[in-house]
Amino acid sequence: MALKDSFLSRLFGGSAEKPETEQPVEGPLAEQPLEPERTGAAPAAAGPARLDLPPEHALHRLWSLRLDEAGFGPAPKLCLSAQPEPLTPEEAERELPRLRLAVTTSANQRIAQALPKGEEEPPAMDALPTVFITRNQLTAWLLVYPPVGAGRELDTQMIRRALDGARVSFGIDEELLGSLPEQRDRYFRLFLIARGTPPIHGRDGGIIDRFRREIVREIVVDEFDQVDYTSLNLVQNVEEGETICEIVPSLAGTPGTTVLGQAIPAKDGRPASAPKGRNTELNEDGSALVATRAGHVEFISRCFQVKPVLEIGGDVDFSTGNINFLGDVHIQGDVTSGFSVRAMGNVTVDGLVEAASVEAGGDVVVAKGVVGNSQAVLMAQRGIFAKYLENCSVYARENLQADCIINCDVYSDGTVQVRSGRGTILGGRIRAAQEVSASVVGSRSERQTTIDLGGMPCADFERENLLREIRDLTESLEQTEQQPDSPARTSRLSTLRMKCSVAKLKLDQFDKDIELLRQADRNDRFQEGGRLSCGLAYPGTVLNIGEASLRLEYETRQFSAALVDGEIYLI
Repeated sequence: MALKDSFLSRLFGGSAEKPETEQPVEGPLAEQPLEPERTGAAPAAAGPARLDLPPEHALHRLWSLRLDEAGFGPAPKLCLSAQPEPLTPEEAERELPRLRLAVTTSANQRIAQALPKGEEEPPAMDALPTVFITRNQLTAWLLVYPPVGAGRELDTQMIRRALDGARVSFGIDEELLGSLPEQRDRYFRLFLIARGTPPIHGRDGGIIDRFRREIVREIVVDEFDQVDYTSLNLVQNVEEGETICEIVPSLAGTPGTTVLGQAIPAKDGRPASAPKGRNTELNEDGSALVATRAGHVEFISRCFQVKPVLEIGGDVDFSTGNINFLGDVHIQGDVTSGFSVRAMGNVTVDGLVEAASVEAGGDVVVAKGVVGNSQAVLMAQRGIFAKYLENCSVYARENLQADCIINCDVYSDGTVQVRSGRGTILGGRIRAAQEVSASVVGSRSERQTTIDLGGMPCADFERENLLREIRDLTESLEQTEQQPDSPARTSRLSTLRMKCSVAKLKLDQFDKDIELLRQADRNDRFQEGGRLSCGLAYPGTVLNIGEASLRLEYETRQFSAALVDGEIYLI
């Protein structure tokens, strides 16, 4: 009874009453173990995986009782850490409240049994191993309370019974289980006694591209200020059977196992969706997407497509006739006068374009240039790239790049770049929505060269074509009406009237669509002026930006022209 009174007097100031049940404490507190000088150990620093308990906690009372009986013992240390780390700092922080509750419950029960009311001496109690299992059931921790009085010290059978009682059967550390009863710090410590196997989730499949999904058009000027228009690499050629992209297979997941021996399902990786398009197919084992025919590779609508390229080994002339093709067209010779080339894709001409018509749903590339005799027409829904342009009409939805433009009507919704080579714009009219950049504009002879900036040049071009069509149909209708009556005249009049009505309806609808575009554009983008960047402009150059107009009366060098407050300023 003296031993019990001494313990309670030191801990509770002389009271021999049974301690109250400890409740879990919210938030970590600095550990202050009783009489650390009796163990020679200093309190450890707090960490994200360490459980700190207040001095009055039942665990410290049990430790103090152990000191009175044995005379020594390391201070309590409850830390969810081991090597390799079983828990991330975030997981350990989430487990600490559960660990606090488990320790508080077991320690209160132990202290209540060790110090019953009305007993002279503490009863004989064997060492007690307790098992704490984390929420994910991947780790099991062992906390051992020391014996009380004449109770037996810890042995392997006690640990096994505790593990069996907690149903821990997988991943048990047999080496620790056998050596723990002999360790000096076996009591009031957390030991990782069992470790489960976490599931390994599968890997999603993937795509490794062998061709570019987006073609970047770059104009490369060499050290001689020249551009090789045959090396724009706008066409990605592919041979039949060639790999377009590789299909990386998905990997199945590997199930894990908890310390209770239960399986943890794993997620299988999602298979990659093959970007299969026209003229492509998967190989036999599904590891690659290959081309089923030779052609040009493009990535459209989330899939690779092979567009066959029509190769013309020579000129477009009477030997070939007019070209009308759904894919890309590559002409190794010239496009001679009187012929036309139309393609849904790109048109590449290695030679010249004479008084001919070239239309493309993509880009138009003319390696040597255009000699149009005021009859050639180039139209592209994207960009136009030519060595030089002379006496022709040019329509580009995007940008235009050339070394020289002479006496041409140009319409571009992007920029007109004439900087490489001679870099000269001479005569004609250049209409660009955004910018015109040239080394030289005009000539010493003051030949008029007109630059129009801003607006919608391509829409103006289409409207002019409709007006020209209506004008031609009206003239044909008037001439036919003057002919003598005949069945042929009646049939022709009916056809012309119908065509004329259709053309007028197209014009009306076109004007309505343009008006809607202007109204929908809050920033009035279509009315904003562009910019002229020029190294040298000769007299005779006329610059129009919006409603403002400026005619240069003298040579002007190294300037930019822009619209400011309704007036054109040269900077």
